[in-house]
Amino acid sequence: MLEIESIATIASHSALQIMKGAKQEGFRTALICLKDRINVYSRFRHLIDNYLIIREYKDIVSKGIQKSLLDLNAIIIPHGSFVEYVGVDNIYRIECPVFGNRKLLEWEHNQFKKYELLKSAEISVPKVYNDPSEVDRLVIVKLPGAKGGQGYFLAKNKNELIRKADKLKINLAEALIQEYIIGTPMYFQYFYSPLFNRLELLGSDIRYESNIDGLKRIPFHIADPTFTVVGNIPVVLRESLLSQVFDYGEKFVSITKEKVPPGAIGPYCLEAVCTNHLKIIVFEFSGRIVAGTNLYIMGSPYSWLYFDEPMSMGRRIAREIKLALENNELNKVIS
Repeated sequence: MLEIESIATIASHSALQIMKGAKQEGFRTALICLKDRINVYSRFRHLIDNYLIIREYKDIVSKGIQKSLLDLNAIIIPHGSFVEYVGVDNIYRIECPVFGNRKLLEWEHNQFKKYELLKSAEISVPKVYNDPSEVDRLVIVKLPGAKGGQGYFLAKNKNELIRKADKLKINLAEALIQEYIIGTPMYFQYFYSPLFNRLELLGSDIRYESNIDGLKRIPFHIADPTFTVVGNIPVVLRESLLSQVFDYGEKFVSITKEKVPPGAIGPYCLEAVCTNHLKIIVFEFSGRIVAGTNLYIMGSPYSWLYFDEPMSMGRRIAREIKLALENNELNKVIS
């Protein structure tokens, strides 16, 4: 039986709430940290028992770091930096247990596989164009990875699409060309517990993106909109929308069990737009904890419906690991 004493992650993205949640559930903590980030994370030294210093993110798979993690009996919690900076191939080289399904991170990294998974789940999705010459409406062009929207751009028609791609030196064969849905962006933060066979909605948020949110104040012709995420804003859904939200969440769990076994484990996010007709259209997913959960370090209005105590996503992860250890079911929550 595996021993787990420490919860570890990379020092970025949602690391602070992961560390705090681990301490709340009685675990020791380990932070894999770039040298120039120590100044930030040392301010929260009461949350961090061990620092493992790296020169670059991919050093997480070095022999020294791997040995340290194994010596600490650590379990890794992946977040967005693992997908984008560590790299999907390297995630498979991590020797200690990883919370969640590593294979789902591989699907997340590929925009085309991501779209096909959502479509296979019979979740409402925007139209996707395989041929740039067929573009006949406003589209958003998305690049592979988890850069928080960096590099995405809009195009009103096929001519503008080709012109902008040439200017930005983007190979459109490697990008997802997706219909741009007008509405309110909403990001739904789920947790699927294999231990309870239960889907939980733990929060929702709106991403604040620069510079498109700043452009709301000036005419768009002055500058092209960009979509780099700079922060997150909490949002509580009107209750009538929850039926769609839970339906989509359950469909996602079901399709991942079929296509990416053992399926979703723990946190994931469906990233959507709600139209003026109150139809939710999902344009992306993240197969791990998302940074929008940082809003709810003391829990969200939804988490309080499940737990009569503060429950961040970071703590919910630690709670699932703790229960799995107590019930000798760790194999259900790791890969």
